[in-house]
Amino acid sequence: MTEDDFRTYIAAFNARDFAGFSKFYADDVEFNLGDRKQIIGAQGIVEFYTGVFDHIAEELEIIDLIVAPDGAALHSRTKFTTFKDWPDFEIWPTVKGDVRIVESINMYRTKNGKIVQIKSGRYSSK
Repeated sequence: MTEDDFRTYIAAFNARDFAGFSKFYADDVEFNLGDRKQIIGAQGIVEFYTGVFDHIAEELEIIDLIVAPDGAALHSRTKFTTFKDWPDFEIWPTVKGDVRIVESINMYRTKNGKIVQIKSGRYSSK
């Protein structure tokens, strides 16, 4: 994937364009949210974010993006704004009006133009 591909992927994610961002995933993509959650498969990621976007507006900002032939490194800042209470959210309990800013380091592995692995770790949280 090229830098333009990654930027298109992030733009589609921010637009909640499930078809637009999931087309970059291999069918068996592995998504690791640190020690909080692991999701296997493109459909699993779509299902996870369907639930998230039913409760939380998430906007990801690219701070740094480094693209290599077999992946990318992304330093991002994400704003999470809860608009519907979600006390049993597995990542963190949240209520309407809660706003969190999280900086993350995300490592992507790619193969044949598709994302095959994502590892995400929090750098800071406010």
